Amino acid sequence: MAELFELDENSGIPLWVQLRNRLTYLISVGHYHADDQLPTVRGLAVDAKINYNTVNKVYQSLERDGYIVTRRGLGTFVCDLSKLGAAAPGSATDAMIDEFLRRSLGLGIPLEDIPNQVKRRIKKMKAE
Repeated sequence: MAELFELDENSGIPLWVQLRNRLTYLISVGHYHADDQLPTVRGLAVDAKINYNTVNKVYQSLERDGYIVTRRGLGTFVCDLSKLGAAAPGSATDAMIDEFLRRSLGLGIPLEDIPNQVKRRIKKMKAE
């Protein structure tokens, strides 16, 4: 299970954001299905080798956004996102793209220039 939650301490992205993104991705792609029980906060903290409070922050954030629900005395479970319809949370990829666009705009890059810059980077990655 630890391999599902490998985090990069050198990425510059806070660990709690990395873990949140990973969990939303795993839920969005169906690795975790509706009503599947997630690892306990303590268990995930041990597996991911991070602080208990960090995992707790992630679970609170995911619950607030409708991905999971905590059932007292039973554990934490994945919500049925299809029942949320239009209110369903966006995918982890959407959140990452939105953050990328906000940061790009914050650097003064016009929206019109972003696709060309992304294409250049993809081309460079393919060449590596």
